[in-house]
Amino acid sequence: MIRLQEDPMNMIICGVGGQGNILLSRMIGRILIRKDYRVDIGESFGAAQRGGSVFSSLRVSRKKNHGPLIPEGRAQVIVSLEPLEALRMLSFYGNPEVTTIFNTQPVYPVGVLSKRVKYPDLERLKTAIAQLSQKSWSLNAVEMAMRLKAPIVANIIMLGALTGTGTVPINLDEVKAEIVSSLPPNRVELNLKALNMGYEAIG
Repeated sequence: MIRLQEDPMNMIICGVGGQGNILLSRMIGRILIRKDYRVDIGESFGAAQRGGSVFSSLRVSRKKNHGPLIPEGRAQVIVSLEPLEALRMLSFYGNPEVTTIFNTQPVYPVGVLSKRVKYPDLERLKTAIAQLSQKSWSLNAVEMAMRLKAPIVANIIMLGALTGTGTVPINLDEVKAEIVSSLPPNRVELNLKALNMGYEAIG
């Protein structure tokens, strides 16, 4: 059985507007609450409609509720649906013991698309994230989702990857049950495939 390594466990789930990281944080929260954990979630939407930074903070405890805001430098787990956002969150909430799981597919902001600024080199980003983390896992969740002809499920692939790392006290069966209970029936099979794909990518 996976247990909390620290209490509270502080987790950041981040990305940009439209990637589905808020859904991800709420699914994880519901799973943990069903297991009698106390979960506090704080959300920051930024300029979500314009593809801006969006993140959720989860504080998970067996003992008591905590304020939803994670203190600077105190995250144990960072899950990012976008690589530059992973680095951004590490700069605020990272520490030498943090675990980072991130999607390597960039989402280019308006400044990059208009050629006013340059997006960082992806390999340098991956190296920096690894150097700032005790453990890091990376996968191209968008590319994997495209194999299912459904880029929208990249967030569920990331949920499968997170589950596969064993860094949080949830298991694959519990996540499958959450998908079945919370998503419309016509979306369940696709999302279960995405979940397994992410889980197996880590294993």
